[in-house]
Amino acid sequence: MEVVKFVSFSSIVHPGFWHELTRVKIDVLKLSDDTLTIGGSYAPGRSIKDRETGGEIAMPCNFALGEDAFKEVQTANFAIPVQGEFKNYNTIEDFKAAKKKELLNNLSNKIWDSVTKDKDTSMLTRFSLITFADLKKYRYHYWFAFPAFPAEPSWQIAQGGWKAASEESSAKQLSTIHTRLSAKPSAFFLIRPAGDDVEMDMVENYQSFFANVAPEQRTIGFVDPSAQPQNPGWPLRNLLSYLHVHYPTDSSAVRVLCWRDSDVPSAASSGGWKSRFGVVSLPAGATIAGPTKAVGWEKAPARGKDGGVEEKLIPRMADLAPMMDPTRLADQAVDLNLKLMRWRIMPSLDLDKVASTRCLLLGAGTLGCYVARTLMGWGVRTITFVDSARVSFSNPVRQPLFEFADCLEGGKPKAECAANALKKIFPGMNTRGIELSIPMPGHPIEGGKDGKLAQKAKKDVEELEKLFDEHDAVFLLMDSRESRWLPTVLGASKGKIVMNAALGFDTYLVMRHGARASTSKGQRLGCYYCNDIVAPADSLTDRTLDQMCTVTRPGLAPIAASSAVELLVSLLQHPEGLHAPPPPPESSKSQNSEDGANESVLGLVPHQLRGFLAQFRTMPITGAAYDRCTGCSEAVLKAYEERGFDMMLEAFNETGYLERLTGLDKLHSEGDAAFEAVDWDEEDEEGDM
Repeated sequence: MEVVKFVSFSSIVHPGFWHELTRVKIDVLKLSDDTLTIGGSYAPGRSIKDRETGGEIAMPCNFALGEDAFKEVQTANFAIPVQGEFKNYNTIEDFKAAKKKELLNNLSNKIWDSVTKDKDTSMLTRFSLITFADLKKYRYHYWFAFPAFPAEPSWQIAQGGWKAASEESSAKQLSTIHTRLSAKPSAFFLIRPAGDDVEMDMVENYQSFFANVAPEQRTIGFVDPSAQPQNPGWPLRNLLSYLHVHYPTDSSAVRVLCWRDSDVPSAASSGGWKSRFGVVSLPAGATIAGPTKAVGWEKAPARGKDGGVEEKLIPRMADLAPMMDPTRLADQAVDLNLKLMRWRIMPSLDLDKVASTRCLLLGAGTLGCYVARTLMGWGVRTITFVDSARVSFSNPVRQPLFEFADCLEGGKPKAECAANALKKIFPGMNTRGIELSIPMPGHPIEGGKDGKLAQKAKKDVEELEKLFDEHDAVFLLMDSRESRWLPTVLGASKGKIVMNAALGFDTYLVMRHGARASTSKGQRLGCYYCNDIVAPADSLTDRTLDQMCTVTRPGLAPIAASSAVELLVSLLQHPEGLHAPPPPPESSKSQNSEDGANESVLGLVPHQLRGFLAQFRTMPITGAAYDRCTGCSEAVLKAYEERGFDMMLEAFNETGYLERLTGLDKLHSEGDAAFEAVDWDEEDEEGDM
């Protein structure tokens, strides 16, 4: 008799598994190399017909691992789910140095215990998978093991070898088996005759099911992933070991059905039933090797000494970079460094909150370009630019989202050009540019309330209001003080996070606007205008060239822009968000707060940062809100909410309107009266001297 040669599993790992492993490694495992439970599956063996010769070509004995491996595996009809152990190593050196014999023995012991103690066949087919994921290059090194217990000496097949199942069983009997397995897939099963039909049961019920059945009518079956006509698949090996351990007297002749039919053959089919049947046995005195002698590490094709290809015990490697969609590849890569922060440095960092924050950038100049790039670095996906200017020849060297070609033919619109540049950098960005002029106090709109200019201004205000509603955080990055007034009012009224950045020649201001008085908790923080005792006015008319251009030290804008973004991210990480309290003065000086309530995951959340490049110094400052502020006081906000654009139009056209509305005019009058009431008595003082 010939020795039974089992076909070992050939692993097929779907790309979706590697994508899911990438997610699990970055978001769940991080630096952990703990063993996880995963699932795979195998199905009845398949063969295809050679069109030239008409013969059958057997497909490999496949074992599949898909993207659902870390969840509950969803199997197709007749497919058998298999549970396995998964271990990912943090370095390629650890992967290469893995104690493979120990790993195989540990899993083999679990299988052996289920065989000898529990009589549980669900554990007979198990697998182990070790991996190393190179997430920078998207290369995945891996090695499968499918433990099996060899017999000593080996199992043998009876004279005549394996034959078609249709030679042993009728079409009716095979159809019954097909119907039963289709309704309730089972990796292993028992079969006994019942008249001209058959009955089936679980292998665990071997004694009771075969109690009154003659040995020559007892058949064990298994779903066979092999398609080789004379070689059964790997799962049969442990099933035979199970039978020999528990029923050694029956091992002299075991009738085996290798089930390979997913479909019932039609009358027109020339192939017929593909399942195979054979009788195997163990020589007298044979034993089953225990777990310490288990085999099962998968071999991989490699170049042999003679230049040919041969199977060797080496790991495999999947290189996904060439086959991945470049946009999806970039989408994973841009977040990699951020997610690595949570491995050791900052496990509680909420990156999803940052990424989902929709940012509106008012101004697409030097500050706007640098703010956008830094937001992208933090994983923000939604950025909208608003600007009315066009790219000029002086812009590209200072504004990194523009290039020389953008200046030609009068220049492209800055907002749209900046948005397109972000998409070129990362196609996954949700970004757009809107050409829009922001109406300003001190810049009268001629033609009256119903004039064309007023209607255009109204349309611009309505669009700006809509943009505020659609975004979570707003950056004020314009060139003039008065252009920030309308966004300041809208931000305070709508409860938005407003970040402000302004530049001098060698100084800068970065601040977050405080919440509205009616919603603030504790001390209310001020806005950009809270230190002013006059309303914003026209600062753009009658300026010389050096005043029309933003003349600053070139390194100042990147510092201010990155500080503004970092302040926003710190604010988002604070439990109180917009209402986060500023650090107390002593903490501001020491940069180290003992009061955790004043800190986010990233540290302190100051109200303002004032930088002085000449001294390379940055000062955190807290400024209280002013109840007569022309930007965020309740008088201004209520007037806007009650009168809408009419109130805005008065503010744009009438110089003293905001001062009268907030009471600043009375403050001026009171100050003048107090000044006049002072009796300086200059002559007497001179006489005394």
